[in-house]
Amino acid sequence: MRYIMIALALLIFTGCTKVSKENYDKIQVGMSYTQVTDLLGKATNCDAMAGVSDCTWGDEKHYIKVKLVADKVMFMHSVGIE
Repeated sequence: MRYIMIALALLIFTGCTKVSKENYDKIQVGMSYTQVTDLLGKATNCDAMAGVSDCTWGDEKHYIKVKLVADKVMFMHSVGIE
């Protein structure tokens, strides 16, 4: 019984990722960083320099990357999401 509960918990937590094709398709050029984080949650990594931010959600095999200039989405791409 304990193994079933553990398996269900793992499925629930891994199945609730916000790094998905559906959410990627909702990101639009011009959105603010706050709008993107409302959609995807806190970024896994975000590097900023001189008003330009490169933020990543996910891991090295499945991720969404967004480039923001002056807090607005300018470019986005994804790898391994479906």
